[in-house]
Amino acid sequence: MSKFTVEERNLICIYNTGTRTDLLSELAEMKTHLGKVETELLELTQSVMDKITVMNDGEFNCITAELIADFKG
Repeated sequence: MSKFTVEERNLICIYNTGTRTDLLSELAEMKTHLGKVETELLELTQSVMDKITVMNDGEFNCITAELIADFKG
């Protein structure tokens, strides 16, 4: 899980709909609603998308399981 910052993990939790491809779609859609001045959120979103893109579904499922465990913990 150290691959993601706290902010990135929060963004994943907010937009995760259950699958890696759906999360990528949700983040891409969200980015279309951001203005150019929202550079920090744009960069954060792109960073998450870049990291999720190179993962396979199994890796993604592991990190989301960790997120749920951290939340309940």
